[in-house]
Amino acid sequence: KREEEREEDERSQSSSSSQNFRAAAAAAAAAVEVEERAHEESSRIRVLSTGAAKLALELKKKKKKKKKSLMMKAEEGGGEGGESRLNHLKSQDAPTASENGSIRDGWFAELSEMWPGQAFTLKMKKTLFHSRSKYQDVLVFESEEYGNVLVLDGVIQCTDRDEFSYQEMITHLPLCSLPVAAKKVLVIGGGDGGVLREITRHKQVEVIEICELDEMVPQVAKDYFPKMAVGFDDPRVTCHFEDGFKFLKNVEPGTYDAIIVDSSDPVGPAASLFQKPFFDLVHRALSDTGVVCTQAESIWLHMDIIQELHQLCKEVFSTGSVSYAYCTIPTYPSGQIGFMMSSKSENAFREPKQQLADQSSSHLGPLKYYSSDIHKAAFVLPEFAKQSLNL
Repeated sequence: KREEEREEDERSQSSSSSQNFRAAAAAAAAAVEVEERAHEESSRIRVLSTGAAKLALELKKKKKKKKKSLMMKAEEGGGEGGESRLNHLKSQDAPTASENGSIRDGWFAELSEMWPGQAFTLKMKKTLFHSRSKYQDVLVFESEEYGNVLVLDGVIQCTDRDEFSYQEMITHLPLCSLPVAAKKVLVIGGGDGGVLREITRHKQVEVIEICELDEMVPQVAKDYFPKMAVGFDDPRVTCHFEDGFKFLKNVEPGTYDAIIVDSSDPVGPAASLFQKPFFDLVHRALSDTGVVCTQAESIWLHMDIIQELHQLCKEVFSTGSVSYAYCTIPTYPSGQIGFMMSSKSENAFREPKQQLADQSSSHLGPLKYYSSDIHKAAFVLPEFAKQSLNL
């Protein structure tokens, strides 16, 4: 009996040991499996991380290469895919002040792809007018330091404080460069009336026509910028509210002695006023000694556009003269704006040939910026601009 009990105890212990061994073996196998899975996952993550890092590095290199390529093309006057910057801008929709979100906490910020990475800001007192015409966003506000400010599609067009600089120069540079005093002058754009005001100072001018696309702009100017809009009151002025390009198609050859293109920046529809077909029509509409002066951007921000415009005008006015001049104006991007002058016959633009009568007693007040000396100095460019234009 004792032998049987001993044998039973041995069998029981053996069974228990076997169960413990199997449990331990199972646990060990599970641990190995978990470790193997962890190793596989770790390896997979390392592969993915390495791949992601390589992909990110590759994308960064491509982006850097593309940026360098675009910069080189911009310097050569071209855009992405060999497209010129002017053509690229023409295809863009002009942003509005509200779409840009450029009015915040009582400040207006001027944002545009025309001057990426920077914005000119003005402290606002109050909004005087804000609406959308058939063509563009129109905003007028009273500023702390610059008086009333006109903004079209989010871009400052003029202010009470400094408008005279641009208006006087874009007008008197061409009119005083003519060998014979102008009798018939056309303004394309210029709906604020400032250029008209300056043309009326030239008493020899008999006919002044303005072609402005947007009827809302002259009305807003009369309400909020009366010192500029006074130009509309002159009896020599006739207004045409239509597209300037289409208007010129119906003009008889040799009609005007001077054409002044007071356009906005070449974004959206306004870009057509910076294209060769437009200047072909301008050339056709000018008299044999006629001169055109067009807004021509900033040497600090738009040298590629200026190069393209300069070359374009040289092609169109191949028998005449083409020159670039500029003035300073604090509320335009970089504080400077230029003018491209072109004529059908040879013309030394730098030398004024017409003199304005004494303006001290004029009901418009005296000139504040333009003079014969400023006329000559306006064509003196810094070396980098001269080299860019091969002057």
